[in-house]
Amino acid sequence: MRKLLSQFQGDKAIWAYVVLLALFSFMPVFSASTNLVHVVGTGSIIGLLFKHFGHIFVGIVIIFFVHRIPFDRLKYLAPIAWVPVSLLLFITALQGMMIGGANASRWIKIPLLNISFQPSSLGWIALIAYISWFLWRFADEKYTFGWSLLWLGVPTAFIIGPVLPSNLSTAAIILFTIGLLLFVGKYPTKYMTKIITGCAIMVALAIGMFKAFPDMAPSRYKTWEARFSRFGSEDKDEDRYQIENAKIAIAQGQMFGVGPGKSVQKNFLPQSSSDFIYAIIVEEFGFLGGISILIVYILLLFRFLVVSNKAPNLFGKYLAFGLGFSIVFQAFINMGVAVEIFPTTGQPLPLVSSGGTSIWMTCVSLGIILSISRKEEQVKEQLANQEKKQEEFKRILEEQQTEEDLKNENDSDDNPIYAVLNK
Repeated sequence: MRKLLSQFQGDKAIWAYVVLLALFSFMPVFSASTNLVHVVGTGSIIGLLFKHFGHIFVGIVIIFFVHRIPFDRLKYLAPIAWVPVSLLLFITALQGMMIGGANASRWIKIPLLNISFQPSSLGWIALIAYISWFLWRFADEKYTFGWSLLWLGVPTAFIIGPVLPSNLSTAAIILFTIGLLLFVGKYPTKYMTKIITGCAIMVALAIGMFKAFPDMAPSRYKTWEARFSRFGSEDKDEDRYQIENAKIAIAQGQMFGVGPGKSVQKNFLPQSSSDFIYAIIVEEFGFLGGISILIVYILLLFRFLVVSNKAPNLFGKYLAFGLGFSIVFQAFINMGVAVEIFPTTGQPLPLVSSGGTSIWMTCVSLGIILSISRKEEQVKEQLANQEKKQEEFKRILEEQQTEEDLKNENDSDDNPIYAVLNK
């Protein structure tokens, strides 16, 4: 058993928090599954639990294999990974997939495996890896605004472009993470100001154009407009229906909750196992349960920052920060939506919400971060071995010096001249 556990290397605290969240996820998913079975009529409780177990198990396997790969190898993959990923994103955006009669153009189906997943999560990782590579590769070089905009803007546009029309929240989180990563990477502030100003102007022009020519607007533009305009209002519509039921669930939880599996609002929340799972957690485990989950994510963020700070090179530093922050920021968005700090989005709670794509892509990011921390441990071990060798070499030299001193003393005692002088 000890030999098996020794194979799970890297930051032990991250491993502990990941396992803790994964194990805890079964309770709210079990509770939400009763709603899917008895109200919606989807599958069976045991079947849904086994499905979630399969997602978690595959996720842990992904973390294990990814964290065993030296992250330095990503230096060769990061500059070009966004190209095939962006192609996949464009294919996904154009194929117009429908799930349950609803537009699901953010999903793509793999016929041979009969599974569907969201490539936007893959684009998320690919773009963060590319930006991290750029900041590392050109850290000591001076470049113009136009040159850097070309290097940064083209990959970002090819990733964000196909994601934005169907998944505004994911595109916004990716852009915010990239902006923060550029700030941490000491990208010139004057360049960032120009980019932010340009983006603001483009957004304003796009909104004006969509207002003037509604037929040119993306299919989900009206949904975005409704969510922002009715955010915090008391209008009774579908979005308010979800928010109001989430707030009722949180209010019913009080301090200690109604108990595991005893949620009532799960029968009224359409996305009780994914987008609004935090509301179910607070209802069943109370304020203490909700704040405990929040603390775990904050502790995870702290460990990600520690790994980033101790990374053996700048590429690992930026990569750990970008991937780690995006995971925790996504969790904050999910929890913030449940308590109406943010407008309704489709962001899951990482490692807790049901769903294969979100769990697996989060696990890929975690595996990379653990690979970086594993490299840190290897560097520390090498330094420790070098110190041991130096101490051993120093000890041998001291022993040799002592032997030579003793020999010199013996030689002086046997010499009659030294004997006379000593007298």
